[in-house]
Amino acid sequence: MRDPVQFPRRYTKRADIEIAAFLAATIAWGRRDLIIRSCEKMFSLLEPGPAAFVMAGNYRKLKDRCVHRTFFEGDLKYFCRGFRHCYAKYGSLEKLFACGAIEGGGDIWQGISLFREEMAAANGGHCSKHIASPGANSACKRINLALRWLVRSGPVDIGLWKNIQPSALYIPLDVHVARNARRLGLLQRKSNDKKAVIELTEKLREFCPEDPVKYDFALFGDTA
Repeated sequence: MRDPVQFPRRYTKRADIEIAAFLAATIAWGRRDLIIRSCEKMFSLLEPGPAAFVMAGNYRKLKDRCVHRTFFEGDLKYFCRGFRHCYAKYGSLEKLFACGAIEGGGDIWQGISLFREEMAAANGGHCSKHIASPGANSACKRINLALRWLVRSGPVDIGLWKNIQPSALYIPLDVHVARNARRLGLLQRKSNDKKAVIELTEKLREFCPEDPVKYDFALFGDTA
C-alpha cells in the first residue's frame, strides 16, 4: 500500500491507531513517496508505540530535526503534549471529536475546532500552524483526511470510530480533488477553502447522503 493510511493500520490498540492516523495525516502533503519515507522516519521515533511514547513523556527527548518539509521534531513534541492532554481529559480522540460535534449540533467542524483548542491548551495556548482552523475558513484537509480514515470502513479506511457517522464527514480537499471536481462541474468556488469543502461535500451528498466522502477516491486519482 502506497497510502500513508498504512501507518495507523500497523497498530491494533485504539490509542495507537488514533495517534498514528493524526500524525500520518498531518504530514500528508507533497509527493507520496516522500510522505511515506517521512512517516517511516517519524514512527521509528515513537517506539515502543505512539500511545506509550506519548503517555510516558518520551517526546521530551526529541530534538528539532526535520521530519517532513516544514514539520520538525519540535512540532512532533507539540502534538505529543497535546495528545497526552487530550487522552487525560477525554480518554480518546473519538470522544473529543464527538463532544465537539455534539456541542455544535452534529457539526464535525466544531469537533475540529475543539481539537485545535485542546492541543493549544496543552502547549501554553499556542496554536500550531500544522493544525488548521475552521474559523479561519481553512479547508482543514489533513484533519478531514484523518477523520475519513478513522470513521469510514472499507479496503482503505479503518472504520475505528462508531460515535461519528460517515454522513457527517467532509471531503479532504487538496489541489487534485479540487481540480477534478471543477472539471466535472461539481465545484464552482475558485478558492480551496472551507466554503469549497462544504460546497463540494453538499453536492456529493446528493449522490450518497450516508457516505459522501467515498467519492474522495475517484476525485483524488493516482497522482503519485
